[in-house]
Amino acid sequence: MKKVLLASAVSMAMVGAAQADDHSATYDFDNKGAHQFVTFKISHLGYSWLYGRFNEFDGQFVYDAENPANSSVNVTIDTSSVDSNHAERDKHLRSEDFLYVDEYPQASFKSKRVVVDGEGEADIIGDLTLRGVTKEVTLDAELIGHGEDPWGGYRMGFEAETELRLKDFGIPMELGEASETVDIIISVEGIRQ
Repeated sequence: MKKVLLASAVSMAMVGAAQADDHSATYDFDNKGAHQFVTFKISHLGYSWLYGRFNEFDGQFVYDAENPANSSVNVTIDTSSVDSNHAERDKHLRSEDFLYVDEYPQASFKSKRVVVDGEGEADIIGDLTLRGVTKEVTLDAELIGHGEDPWGGYRMGFEAETELRLKDFGIPMELGEASETVDIIISVEGIRQ
């Protein structure tokens, strides 16, 4: 869950401002082409890693090539789509112990500002709402690439990461010291509108 969500959106590639062509635009996530992922990783008792993903999420980003700091991203995640490749564990993750999807069916990320470091990377700072709690998080984003696709469109892709503390979002389950945080990795491909 960690940077789960929203991260996604974030990294939005505002980082590639140095490219010569103007690719400023609004980009919708390519959720029909299966070119996006919100994945997470958390320690299991300090002995191994548990990996998972959210199968259903959507969003868009606005990229400003002239001034990447003016870029923005919004993401919405269906928390019931959590998938750790184990049906019983997924049922537990959806329960009140973790995501409490009956009460909080969505998580969201909305960027507030973008800080570009000038080397193809940026910090996307925004509000992540998870399990009814909203906290400011920072997504470490990297532009993967952009350009024309084979179908006459234009695409831009980025990857972002963040780390979340479970307790910061009201998740009550105690998993031990090694499992207090979760890493979120978001990989998104947007289609210019």
